[in-house]
Parts: sequence; structure tokens; C-alpha cells
Amino acid sequence: MQSWINIPENCDFTIYNLPFGVFMHPTGEPRVGVAIGEYIIDMAETASLGLLDSTDAPKEVFRSKYLNDFIALGRPVWARTRHVLTELLLEGNDRLRAHQDTVLQPIEGTQMLLPIRIGDYTDFYSSIEHASNVGKMFRPDNPLLPNWKHLPVAYHGRSSTIVVSGTDIHRPQGQTMPKDAEKPVFGPSNRMDFELETAFVVGETTEMGHAVSVAEAEKYIFGMVLFNDWSARDIQKWEYVPLGPFLGKNFASSISPWIVTLEALEPFRTECPTQEPEPLNYLKSSRKKTFDINLEVSIQCNTDKEYQLCQSNFKHLYWNMSQQLAHHTVNGCKINVGDLIASGTISGKEADSLGSMLELSWGGKEKLKLDYGVERTFLEDYDTVIMRGFAEKNGIRVGFGEVRSQLLPAIITEHH
Repeated sequence: MQSWINIPENCDFTIYNLPFGVFMHPTGEPRVGVAIGEYIIDMAETASLGLLDSTDAPKEVFRSKYLNDFIALGRPVWARTRHVLTELLLEGNDRLRAHQDTVLQPIEGTQMLLPIRIGDYTDFYSSIEHASNVGKMFRPDNPLLPNWKHLPVAYHGRSSTIVVSGTDIHRPQGQTMPKDAEKPVFGPSNRMDFELETAFVVGETTEMGHAVSVAEAEKYIFGMVLFNDWSARDIQKWEYVPLGPFLGKNFASSISPWIVTLEALEPFRTECPTQEPEPLNYLKSSRKKTFDINLEVSIQCNTDKEYQLCQSNFKHLYWNMSQQLAHHTVNGCKINVGDLIASGTISGKEADSLGSMLELSWGGKEKLKLDYGVERTFLEDYDTVIMRGFAEKNGIRVGFGEVRSQLLPAIITEHH
């Protein structure tokens, strides 16, 4: 398919993608937008021209601070909206093109907003490579705990500190236990880390008591984002026994502003890793329940020069999204439109595919030598972390853009 909009080579936002987000209009009003090429389609303006009438989406859902109301209209409306937009953007169709001066806004220079109102957030731990690596550091004789291959492990996180790309993060403070010390100390984390993750947005609300099956799970997923789960490893290490992550995680997570729909990812469907032992019945899954999405992390250290730290792929995850949602709801847990469910760190088998500084520096024991004379074991103040993701096949590219955030020094207050 060719569009009348110029789409640069290697652009994530092709006519095959059309991801949804929320942007700040020059009037100061938040609006729903769709990305194509280097532009945002103003969906409120497009709807006001009557060009979206056949989608059955009320015009007011596109003049919203969040996508929740649009998502709640259901999959048939999402699908019709993408189909109508695709038709309007095709070369030779002038219905939208005639209004491009009012409908299109450049992505560059436009403020993107958090695209969804997140009620609840859950973070899984679904990469066997990541879980094994972390286990080897802390439990060399028993890297994977006995339950890991039988269920997708997760914890309920904090939605209040999930922020959109471009929002700076302050180094957190908390309790840590120095090596050979007899009691903990309080202060800024000295082991700040990123975690390379994706997350999916729940697209349909369930009733309490209803379990979503693996087979029907994708019907409940609106789309996916990139997700940086910031982690304070020293705070995490001291607190995580017996109840798991808390202050080492809940201070910040960053997401990309554009939600890529599962429809756009369909051409990149691929096979999941083999699961042994076979999961219990409610977790049994067909093999083609994942997607071939390239993922990468770079950092900038007080300079505009980027250094790539790792390259991984979404398809490495041992537990797929459908299994995650099935396990999440098997006890009757209610899910709501806009809930965010993250994958956990996505690491591969190769040394350059490890999705966290914890793994790349092997617990801080090995310094990463960046190619312009800088070394890192963990992140330092003013480092900027950039995550990108894209799928590409047969000349078709569907990407996520990026999630980018800078780590700022801790905010020190007297009462601490």
C-alpha cells in the first residue's frame, strides 16, 4: 500500500501501522491522534469533517485526555476506525488530503501525553533467560525457583508513577544493606537500572469471577507499548524477601506514547518457545501466540552520542501475553479497560541481548566499556535511556517509536 503522505525509509509509522496516542493540540486541548510518517492525524478534526461517521465512534471520544473511552467502544469499532483511516490515507484518495492543513500536525515538537488512564498495573517475570540470569547471581545452585515453569510469575505494581516518554525520572531513595554491614542505611540508590519490557493495554472489562481463557485472551488486548521498568537494585535486594518488589520498583516506569494494535502486529506472528514441562490445562497455548518484534536499548551519557547496550526480541518470552492474561484472571480477578500489563525484562541467550544493566554488568562485577571512553556498571545521574522496538517483514515495517527518559539526581529533603 502507498500513502499520499511521504513516509521516510525505516519509519516506524507506516500505513500498515496507524498506532493510537494522545497529543496536546496547539489550542491546549488534549486530543486523540494516529501516527503516520512524521505526522499525527488529528482524529477530532477528522471526525468533525464527517470522515469517521461509518466507524460508529462518537466524535467526542476523540476530544479526550485518554484513549479509554475509544477503547471501551470495542474491537469492531477499533477495526473499522483503522480500516477507514487506511482508505483515507491511500494514494489517490483526496477526501482527507484536501484538509491536510488542519488535520495533520508534525510529530516533532508536539507534546505527547500518557495515552491511557491506567487503573491497575501488573508486571510479569516471563523471560526464562532473565529469570535464570538473576537466579544465578543470587542462588547459583538453584537459579529458577520451583514454580517458575508452572505459572507466569508477577507482582501488582503502582500505576500512579507510570509516565510517558520524555518525562525525566529522579533517582529514588530508600533503605539498602551495604556489604558486611550490620544494619541498613538510608540514601539514594547506587544501583539504578532499566528493564527492557513491553506492555499490553487491556481493551475490555470483565466481571469479577470471570476467567479469560488463553484462546480468547487476545480479544481482550487493545495493543502494545514499549515499557521501561526502572529499578533500584540495591533497594530491591534488601526488601524483596519475603513479599517481593516494592520501593525498588514503584517510583517510576516509562511507556512509549503510541499504542500499536494487535491487528497491525498480525503479519509478524511467530512461534513461542517450547514449554517443558507442559503447563496445566488452563495455561496450554498454541505455539503461534507471540510476535517477532525487535527491541533495543541505547544510552546517552552527558552527550548526544548514543551507545547501544543490547538488542533483544519479544518472541523470546517463555510465557506469552495470552497465558499471562489467563493466569491473571483464573481466580476471577476483574480487569478493566486501560489496565496495563507488562512483560517483565526481555532477555535473549546472547551476551548482547540481556535486557538490564544487572545482567549486562553481571551484578556490577563487569564494567561496560562504552566506545567513547565511558564505563558503566549501573546508570549514573543524567544518563538518558532510549528503548526502541519494531517489526519488519517482506518490506512492511511496524514500529513503536521510542521511550526515552533521563535519570536526574535524587531529591534530598531534610527530614530524611
